[in-house]
Amino acid sequence: MKVTPTEIPDVLVIEPKVFGDDRGFFYESFNQKAFDDAIGSHVEFVQDNHSRSARGVLRGLHYQILQSQGKLVRVVRGSVYDVAVDIRRASPTFGHWVGLELSEINRKQLWIPAGFAHGFLVLSDGTEFLYKTTDYYAPAHEKCIAWNDEQLGITWPDIGIAPLLSQKDCLGMPFQSAIVFD
Repeated sequence: MKVTPTEIPDVLVIEPKVFGDDRGFFYESFNQKAFDDAIGSHVEFVQDNHSRSARGVLRGLHYQILQSQGKLVRVVRGSVYDVAVDIRRASPTFGHWVGLELSEINRKQLWIPAGFAHGFLVLSDGTEFLYKTTDYYAPAHEKCIAWNDEQLGITWPDIGIAPLLSQKDCLGMPFQSAIVFD
């Protein structure tokens, strides 16, 4: 697998080695030892999640202030624009974000450690998004930062329609008011 740091060095792009021919393809989507070696520490995943979304759905920017979750995310059908925002106050990249397209074609994965808010915009119909988490979902601790916060200035792709948001995501807090990690 190929591992590339992003502009926020703790967020990593992971590209598996794909073996393919005219019959199809094979790749190892996760290997604990290789992953630990790539990030330089041992991470234990406790939950796998799978969502399916229509084009234009925007989910996020989500995080849990307690039971914070590291996430290894990927797309197995369709494509998304995936975003991670550093919300660790002591970090030199606090308030910075990185974004990239994840798709069934490029097979890229994104490692987002705990201490980040996460969101994605669905670029194609019927997109299926998978992610592993390092802690369990805890709705009592879940927070949401507004996806369009002016201070963050995230440049979401223009897909020609307004984002489709959940009620929770419509109520996202401004970054300036958000509870963040120390």
